[in-house]
Amino acid sequence: MKSQLRAFFVTVRGSVRDLAPIFVVIAAFQLLVLQQPIPDVGQLLGGAVLIILGLTFFVIGLETGLFPLGESMAHDFARKGSLFWLLLFGFALGFGTTVAEPALIAVAGEAARVAADAGLIEATDADRERFAGGLRLTVALAVGLAIMVGALRIVMGWPIHYLIIGGYAGVVVMTRFAPPEIIGVAYDAGGVTTSTITVPLVAALGVGLAASIKGRNPVVDGFGLIAFASLTPMIFVMGYGVLLQ
Repeated sequence: MKSQLRAFFVTVRGSVRDLAPIFVVIAAFQLLVLQQPIPDVGQLLGGAVLIILGLTFFVIGLETGLFPLGESMAHDFARKGSLFWLLLFGFALGFGTTVAEPALIAVAGEAARVAADAGLIEATDADRERFAGGLRLTVALAVGLAIMVGALRIVMGWPIHYLIIGGYAGVVVMTRFAPPEIIGVAYDAGGVTTSTITVPLVAALGVGLAASIKGRNPVVDGFGLIAFASLTPMIFVMGYGVLLQ
């Protein structure tokens, strides 16, 4: 019990250290640049405490739950020796975590609102929900495909730079043909997909899979899935825009 409490307070101290620069920058600009008093100091301090506790529990959850789960499942699939089930698991993992990604939900909802205001879609709740839902499903499919191809790359030992270069080439080509209104959304979709839920499980899957296959190096082969998963949504969302157009 004492060791667990000690580990908890160590994590809290790390969260405070990580968040301290943000608090210092905000306070410095508010007091020195804007020369305005900080409003609702008590409320802000309470919010800061909740942020610190939330980050602490999130880190503890990653270390005790998501990372071990991802690595153990990758090890079990590698030991089972079924490439089909491994690739299916990679696709399902990428799709499921992306659909539930809070950042993607927020961006999709904002994109639907802006699209309605710009007259690209009808300004009704049904059309906005349809646009946001289609955007989320498109991004989720893209990430699922990326994780599936990334897992296959680890198994086959393909160099990652070929996939990354090909992915960016696809982004450049699609940018040429996609409607201008969707390009910015597509580029943002590539970033929000690799956030709080997706990254821990995908990173654990890659490292666990590389560690379980003979001849693979977890440092060299285990990472890179996240970078590839941020490329494919850009291509798919711009394709989604072309279809809508």
